[in-house]
Amino acid sequence: MVKNVGSTDKIIRYVLAVVFVYLAIKVSWWFWILAVIAAGTAYLGTCMLYVPFGINTNKK
Repeated sequence: MVKNVGSTDKIIRYVLAVVFVYLAIKVSWWFWILAVIAAGTAYLGTCMLYVPFGINTNKK
């Protein structure tokens, strides 16, 4: 897999994951799915939605 998620993008995704975990606890369980996706793409450094559009925020 090609790393296409940059450091700023990773930070934003981790913050979103924390927000989604909070919403999962307070509002509805399905926010867990979004939290896992956000944290997973940040951890792996690859976003499959970026591939078809040719987006790459990784500067390396």
